[in-house]
Amino acid sequence: MKKIFILVSLTLFLSIHTYAQNDNPKATEVWEPEPKVITPGTTSQDPPSDAVILFNGKDLSNWVDTKQDPAKWKVENNAMTVEKGTGNIQTKQAFGSCQLHVEWRSPAEVMGSSQDRGNSGIFLMGRYEVQVLDSYNNRTYSNGQAGSIYKQYIPLVNACRPPGEWQTYDIIFTSPKFGADSNVVSPARLTVFQNGVLIQNNVELKGPTVYIGQPFYKKHNDKESLVLQDHNCLVSYRNIWIREL
Repeated sequence: MKKIFILVSLTLFLSIHTYAQNDNPKATEVWEPEPKVITPGTTSQDPPSDAVILFNGKDLSNWVDTKQDPAKWKVENNAMTVEKGTGNIQTKQAFGSCQLHVEWRSPAEVMGSSQDRGNSGIFLMGRYEVQVLDSYNNRTYSNGQAGSIYKQYIPLVNACRPPGEWQTYDIIFTSPKFGADSNVVSPARLTVFQNGVLIQNNVELKGPTVYIGQPFYKKHNDKESLVLQDHNCLVSYRNIWIREL
């Protein structure tokens, strides 16, 4: 009988103790670690204090071409514009998972159609492309229009402004992880806002974006350069900054 009394008492004590914990808001408060303090930009386009400025409107000192020679795109009026035939450019610094802000503009004078109109691209780690294209009243294949993860994911909506107007991409990129056997453990993921509108919602990439065939993963470095594409269209870029995650 004494054992039963002790067991009942212990059970009652634990029940009261558990109830007290669940009824106490402090029991679920977490105070450490304390988030680092940064200063946000004045507007959503301005870089926060911990951002790496990749293009400040003055020069291409943070960029090279694919041969590691100085980038040859044209810089004027606080923007850089594709110089046809000079090739892609890439950052000197390598990045993995990141938050990226890019502003781009297709030519005001409409020339060509489909993929030949204001075509360029932003390649995370040099291989995962968010398509840049003049998709304002310009029909092309849906998984190749502006805001698509090229030939993998159609944008949720077409949020393009008219040609000649500046557009913004705010991109959250999670880099892929590979195991010791070189197989992918966790795929790359992308979230994209175009002009403040969600167009890609944490999509899981099937591998690098490719023009022909099906994508597949091949192990690469943890950090690689950001690449901007020369597709023989006079696309301009400005205000490019990145935060490593």
